[in-house]
Amino acid sequence: MESLRRVEDWPVEHAAAAVLTAPGTATHGDTGRRFPLASVTKLLVAVAALLAVEEEAITLDEAAGPEGSTVRHLLAHTSGLAFSEQRVVAAPGTRRLYSSAGFEVLADHLAERTGIAFGDYLHEAVCEPLGMGSTTLDGSPGHGATSTLADLAVFAGELRAPTLLAPETMAEARSVQFPGLDGVLPGLGHQRPNDWGLGLELRDHKSPHWTGASSSPETFGHFGQSGTFIWVDPAVDAACVVLTDRDFGDWAKEVWPAFTDAVLAELAGPG
Repeated sequence: MESLRRVEDWPVEHAAAAVLTAPGTATHGDTGRRFPLASVTKLLVAVAALLAVEEEAITLDEAAGPEGSTVRHLLAHTSGLAFSEQRVVAAPGTRRLYSSAGFEVLADHLAERTGIAFGDYLHEAVCEPLGMGSTTLDGSPGHGATSTLADLAVFAGELRAPTLLAPETMAEARSVQFPGLDGVLPGLGHQRPNDWGLGLELRDHKSPHWTGASSSPETFGHFGQSGTFIWVDPAVDAACVVLTDRDFGDWAKEVWPAFTDAVLAELAGPG
């Protein structure tokens, strides 16, 4: 895809990109280079947690985290925990407080319930079945994974057309959890509302946003502070992965939406 070549003009040293559609996968850049994922890690953790729900190791509405919080609250960033500290700053379900600490609590909870270290569970439940041999959790379950374009293209394909998760589980993950809550989308300011699914950030009608102006409201995914993102747009049955080695900033706010719009225009074809 010609639109993928746009990453060559970005102010980054290394970039790799992929687009996945029903006919296949198009890539540009080094598919084997390992990049820190930052908060794209949360997508991996969310899928692992949802698989644990399917295996009945945990339930979405069992207590986890602060008093009154559940697994669902932790996945949907409504547990009331602070961004990077396991400190309660709001009652569960009252605010959309984006929290990496909440994903650390979630991973600890899953490890306690399964008796398996979370890194091992993530590998056994997600990475191994999908053949993601270059993906590792090197730090926090909120932001500490490292991976390659080759691996994340497979993972994005799983989000686009699940083989591990049941369709009804994915449908729930893509639905708004605790509707109507406002909150800050990191790096992009306050959103009213700041809709979120189960670990998946939902595009809806947010503005500004890191996806494109032509992205459908059904688009979901996540971006990472390390300059990474995954989105899935069900309206065009496509997914996209971009990995870079420059932290998110004004440069990304400028080029990411234009890149996504170019990808979507190419997928739409002439006219």
